[in-house]
Amino acid sequence: QSRLTSSCAVLGTKVTPNTAQLLESVLPDVPAFEIASGTPCTSPTVLTLSKHAGTTPESRTHAVAQAMEFLREQGVVKGWRDEMYPVTDSFYSEPTFVIERAAASLLGVVEYGVHINGLVQDQNGNDKDRLQTNDIKMWIARRSLTKSKFPGMLDHLVAGGQPAHMGLMENVIKECEEEAGIPEATTSRGIQAGGAVGYESFHNDRISSVVLFCYDLYLPDDFIPKAVDGEVHEFFLWSVDELKESMRPDYHDPIKPNCYLVIIDFLLRAGLVSPEIPGYLDLARELRSGPFK
Repeated sequence: QSRLTSSCAVLGTKVTPNTAQLLESVLPDVPAFEIASGTPCTSPTVLTLSKHAGTTPESRTHAVAQAMEFLREQGVVKGWRDEMYPVTDSFYSEPTFVIERAAASLLGVVEYGVHINGLVQDQNGNDKDRLQTNDIKMWIARRSLTKSKFPGMLDHLVAGGQPAHMGLMENVIKECEEEAGIPEATTSRGIQAGGAVGYESFHNDRISSVVLFCYDLYLPDDFIPKAVDGEVHEFFLWSVDELKESMRPDYHDPIKPNCYLVIIDFLLRAGLVSPEIPGYLDLARELRSGPFK
């Protein structure tokens, strides 16, 4: 692995040697990237922004964008979204530069997102009692059959990437309106932060690092979500038993892979999975094993 650096600040992104060589070769007259020997504050081999990228967030963004546009034309970067992701050494730091969402995984950038568990509670009993029973239900979405990734697979009621220069709650409200037609007032009234999960994966010579902020959205029992932006084929309600059944490896209607983590995390937090079940602590540990920073 090589690390992407800017000056002496390691951004913590990971790329394979093949990817590093590819990026260094893009637009050789004005390259945005170069492979360099390490310095005392970096690993022995680093993929770094070149001098042509400049020293400001704006100049770096421009240089990287040119390289990614070239790779888009070559068919390397696919699924262009016109949505910018921050590249930073910490979620709470100002971006060193921003990059097109579809290209983020090429640089091994830590990608942040929000996933919303759409919940409907039993109307009997008090709030504490409801959470400890199987009377809670979760809205599930089926992705549009025309989606470029995971078409037709099951998904959360609402989920989306976390763009640059936008607050988490601002993004939650926007995504709820766009994906499920949930009014801002309904979201604001029923939303609760539920922590975060993270993971890393390797596919097609890319190292994907992801942190998902989890939210529980308690909806009125008479609310029916509706597809607004065309990204959802249908919505339906699942009981806790149906949620648990869908966790089976051989389940006939699989869920988009990263949603499993958020759903399992909810089942654990809500006390709907007993800590006496073997493997409970393994699950709890692995849910927090991602690239948190």
